[in-house]
Amino acid sequence: MDKNNKKEFRIEGLNCANCAAKIEKGIQDIDGVSVATLNFSSQTLTLHLQDGQDTAKIFKEASSLADHIEAGVAFVDKEDVGEGDHVDRLLNPGELAILGLGVIVFATAIIGSFQPYIEFGLYFSAYLLIGGEVLLRAGKNIVRGQVFDENFLMSIATIGAFAIGEYAEGVAVMLFYQVGELFQDLAVNRSRRSIKELLDIKPEYANLIEGSQSRRVKPDEVTVGSRILVKPGEKVPLDGVVVEGTSMVDTMALTGESLPRDIQEGDVILSGFINQNSLLTVEVTKAYADSTVAKILDLVENASSKKAPTENFITTFAKYYTPVVVFSALALAFIPPLITGGNFYDWIYRALIFLVVSCPCALVISIPLGFFGGIGGASRHGILIKGSNYLEALNKVETVVFDKTGTLTHGFFEVTHRIPTAEANLSEDDLLRYAAIGEIHSNHPIGLSILKAYGEPLDESQITHYEDFAGKGAKVHYADDVIIVGNSKMMHAMAIEFEEVHSLGTVVYIAVNNQYCGYLEIQDTVKKDSASTIKALGKLGIRHIIMLTGDRKEVGQAVGNSLGITDIRSELLPADKVTELEAIVDAKEPSKRVIFVGDGVNDAPVLARADIGVAMGGLGSDVAIEAADIVLMTDEPSKLVTAIHVAKRTKRIVWQNIIFALGVKGIVLLMGAAGIATMWEAVFADVGVAFIAVINAMRVMNMKKEG
Repeated sequence: MDKNNKKEFRIEGLNCANCAAKIEKGIQDIDGVSVATLNFSSQTLTLHLQDGQDTAKIFKEASSLADHIEAGVAFVDKEDVGEGDHVDRLLNPGELAILGLGVIVFATAIIGSFQPYIEFGLYFSAYLLIGGEVLLRAGKNIVRGQVFDENFLMSIATIGAFAIGEYAEGVAVMLFYQVGELFQDLAVNRSRRSIKELLDIKPEYANLIEGSQSRRVKPDEVTVGSRILVKPGEKVPLDGVVVEGTSMVDTMALTGESLPRDIQEGDVILSGFINQNSLLTVEVTKAYADSTVAKILDLVENASSKKAPTENFITTFAKYYTPVVVFSALALAFIPPLITGGNFYDWIYRALIFLVVSCPCALVISIPLGFFGGIGGASRHGILIKGSNYLEALNKVETVVFDKTGTLTHGFFEVTHRIPTAEANLSEDDLLRYAAIGEIHSNHPIGLSILKAYGEPLDESQITHYEDFAGKGAKVHYADDVIIVGNSKMMHAMAIEFEEVHSLGTVVYIAVNNQYCGYLEIQDTVKKDSASTIKALGKLGIRHIIMLTGDRKEVGQAVGNSLGITDIRSELLPADKVTELEAIVDAKEPSKRVIFVGDGVNDAPVLARADIGVAMGGLGSDVAIEAADIVLMTDEPSKLVTAIHVAKRTKRIVWQNIIFALGVKGIVLLMGAAGIATMWEAVFADVGVAFIAVINAMRVMNMKKEG
């Protein structure tokens, strides 16, 4: 979607999760709105508008609709508020004082012995003091046509209790409801703050260098090419390149890794890192809107736009559940006594219990909160999940398909063996030095890997002659030696007698003064956690693990065998990988999912074709972030295992809440219908269950790192 047509708003005054779902549905139906996503957990509204729409008109219509559904709801443009400007909804001191006074009057009515009319007056006064706000909201919502909400249900239930003479119980139920709502708000607000802390990577300012001075500005005011200062202890505000200074940076907020990283002149540095110990001067390479930290925040905060099937089920369920229970309550109040001639008082009381139990807030709040917390918790481990639908889908994975190069292997060459001949009488270090001299002017990945392995400066002034042989190697006159470095073709061309080596890697032969001295073996090495990842996936019940590679069959087979992968498909062109993956996806069971894990740069078509595309090493890679459904911000395959653990934990907690909430409500409904339950149990089944479900949902964020 076009980012220019996207608007984000903070939501103020929205206290009802059920109402939030109605507001989202209503705004989605406004002409000119492509997609509307209201996230009750983070209190944000995201609108994607169609081209050429009047933004002000749509905003006005959306605001009017929201206020119609729940009075007092307001939208504030995110660009007009700071990160800390949002105020959690809690009772203010005045409301708490009124509630406290109501409790005192209620206690007086219970303890004292009064005439009936005085006793009624005390109970009624306590009822108005404690529940006046609920009654007022219910009245306003009825006028707006919003009948089936928690305020209406609680008002009818408690007024009904007064009507049948249960004054104390009517006041007590309203008090329990208000206190329960207060604790529920506290729990939800705490959960929001916890999620915000997980995502607290947004920099508040940048130190813009102007001449010999620096000025503190907002990150989005800094242009590409400007230079900024990053002081010790500060967050890096924008992506850039270090032009001066050396320091250690904490990358945990982006990668989940606790080990600091060395940064020096010439290194790329990303927004969201924290500078630890030295002053750095950074030249900005991306505007804030395109920076790594902005992309991550956008992905995580808007992940709720792609809802999990469980979330969609709960939204649909809540739409029908409340009216069904309300009409069941009406039937329970009048049909049994009319048929059996029973006591209307008793059956009306049972019907009131139905009304109290009928609010679905426990599910409507806790389920999205659980998924949102799971996505936030995953981000703390350096895993970006673009939607709760992908988080839930990780529980249904049957097949994982890995690309080889850059995913299971590092994707770059490394000198793995140094084998000098006995006749040359050279050490391994001497052999490597001669090879480095031979590759001194090389730009080929193999030559660069040899220079990197040697790691020491070479005196180029000692070179008197250098000759490159394309596709074979090089011949160098260095000091008093003539050094020949290259493949077997180079040795044959130079008439050097040598013993050819057959290896899965690349072999570089070295000769000094026409004498063969040995060879180096260079390979793309397997990542240290690749084997443990394959093993862990097997333990998680992944039935099929497949590796795709464009490399030679014997190389792919060797890598696969070393990792414990038996299904290896080699010598594949990019188009062949898509064909292979399509065959794998078509062959799976309809209820199962296929993951493809690639490096995110060359594998975009395959990532898009998989049920779940996972990009490896997405740190700073725009292509990876755009192409994949899940981005592992480091080069560790084991993060996939962590992602599945997060998904399983999230699913477990979400279903605990569903079973607990529906189970308790169902039991209390049956007990109420049988005349066993009281209003107290009914209020617990509503507010108490919601509070417990929210607290349980918060646990998903506290998963420790696997392994």
